[in-house]
Amino acid sequence: MFKPVLTKRMALNYLGSAIKYRHNPVLRLPRIPVRFHGHLKKPNPGEELHITFITKDGTQKTFDVAEGDSLLDIAQGNHLDMEGACGGSCACSTCHVIIDPEFYDEIPEPDDDENDMLDLAFGLTETSRLGCQVFMKKNLDGIRVALPAMTRNLQSSDFD
Repeated sequence: MFKPVLTKRMALNYLGSAIKYRHNPVLRLPRIPVRFHGHLKKPNPGEELHITFITKDGTQKTFDVAEGDSLLDIAQGNHLDMEGACGGSCACSTCHVIIDPEFYDEIPEPDDDENDMLDLAFGLTETSRLGCQVFMKKNLDGIRVALPAMTRNLQSSDFD
């Protein structure tokens, strides 16, 4: 049977490169803050859209954003507590948000996939949407979005 040989030098090189490039030596995943991922576009001067998030503790945070940014990217890019476990692929409900009723009709109707995921969301309301499926447009300038008190992240291990 083949047994790989790991020399002391190989181990030091591996750990050294992991530290040098800020990688997790076990998972080999880079640990880079979200703000460096490039999801958010910087708004052009005079074309800024405004969005206000109401956090779980009731504080309001307003941001200038560009047209086309998703609510999930805006929240994560500004360090708000929105998980987005599926990475914005509409496969979970952890980016559930509650849209201000004044703006709800300005957003396109949710598709079947989004409605299926919304059925799993905690604290569902009439104006609930997934943040990964709502994109900023000029008619949403000034929108207010509330983050629910909790989120529900179902995993396959929950069904064992």
